Amino acid sequence: MNKKKLVLSIALLIAATSTTLNAAGKVAEGKTKVASCAGCHGEKGNSTMPLFPKLAEQHPSYLIKQLAEFKDGSRKDATMAPMALGLSDDDMEDIAEFYAAQKISENQLPVLESDDDDEDDELSSDDSQQTPDVKELIAIGKNLYLNGNLKSEVSACIACHGPGGEGNLPAAFPALRSQHADYLIKSLNDFKSGARGKKDNMMSMIAKKMTDEEIRAVSYHISMMK
Repeated sequence: MNKKKLVLSIALLIAATSTTLNAAGKVAEGKTKVASCAGCHGEKGNSTMPLFPKLAEQHPSYLIKQLAEFKDGSRKDATMAPMALGLSDDDMEDIAEFYAAQKISENQLPVLESDDDDEDDELSSDDSQQTPDVKELIAIGKNLYLNGNLKSEVSACIACHGPGGEGNLPAAFPALRSQHADYLIKSLNDFKSGARGKKDNMMSMIAKKMTDEEIRAVSYHISMMK
């Protein structure tokens, strides 16, 4: 190895080591700043309440973006707005790095809501009109995730959120795998109703074209992705 290559290799090693140490430092700092988050999101970002999102393994870029939007009011939430208001940019980075470093938990198979069960009973006399069971809904959701719905122009989720629900770090598209189904259903319905996002927001435009069954089905599928 000549002298120039040796110097370059050493420089790259130093830079990589510095980046690793900086990330580790932010995770450690973040751990000291998430105490007030644990009540809703769990000690390590795995919420036990299905309407509160899991934050473990989420991309820092996405978490930082959401915290900034809660802080400036462009994303509305009565609980998160005051929590984010006192956070500095460094705080947001530290918290995001801490959650990104945690391992997301797996979910149990979703259970249909009672009103879905009642609907099944009412339609039991006509097999051709029975509401799909959970496994059938998951299969419907998988197809929608991978292929979308050409007829209703619903885009495939895989395009932005990846084949394994891993999201897209540079684009700040969130990781979705193993997220709570109930939270996903709520989020899609909020996008659909306009309660979340602007009218021209990509997710709002997609969700408006989705049926209630499609929302439930794709949410169930995503919740089972590992």
